[in-house]
Amino acid sequence: MNLSLCPICGKLSEEEQTALFSSLDYSTRSFKKGDWVARQGDALSSLYLLSKGRVKTEMITESGTILEVETLSAPTPLASAFLFAENNRFPVDVIALEECEIILIPKSAVMRLLATNEHFLQSYMAFNANRTQFLSERLQLLSIKTIKGKLAYYILKRIQGDHYKQDRNQTELSEYFGVARPSLARSFSEMIEEGAISREGKIVDMNKLKSYVL
Repeated sequence: MNLSLCPICGKLSEEEQTALFSSLDYSTRSFKKGDWVARQGDALSSLYLLSKGRVKTEMITESGTILEVETLSAPTPLASAFLFAENNRFPVDVIALEECEIILIPKSAVMRLLATNEHFLQSYMAFNANRTQFLSERLQLLSIKTIKGKLAYYILKRIQGDHYKQDRNQTELSEYFGVARPSLARSFSEMIEEGAISREGKIVDMNKLKSYVL
């Protein structure tokens, strides 16, 4: 694993990175594609560091719909802010999308690092602050009541010139929004028919697109 690419280790020098893991009491666990890395509500007593592979995080809504939160690729921490919460439990299900490896660093060891290494402390705090910002934007998306509004918000965040980047297919988008796929497909078709976007991913009418969100 290239620790320089890990968000909480990026500010550490090579010497510090080597010393970090040579002095830590940690363990590793491997998971196959489709395995549950963690379930929502599981106790979180160690820092989970995804060192290999990709995982997806999801939760079940009150209506019973599976809501995808995000996809994460190594190397990155999982639920790092919740490690120090009073109710330190996983807020989501974590599922392996491919063969994965997790490094488990005990909470006590993380606390020592935070207390003794300023670079690690800064990186850890910055990473958790960025995660809070991401979750804030995610909540804003979920607060939009209509499917067209959710789609428009998603598209507006991914505009590149006069087009938008669609980085999920409709099945993945339906899970991301927590809605039924047929309903999403119908809303998508209606936005095309109403002249907001084109089927090829072009922004046709920006004002109409923004009106869906409002």
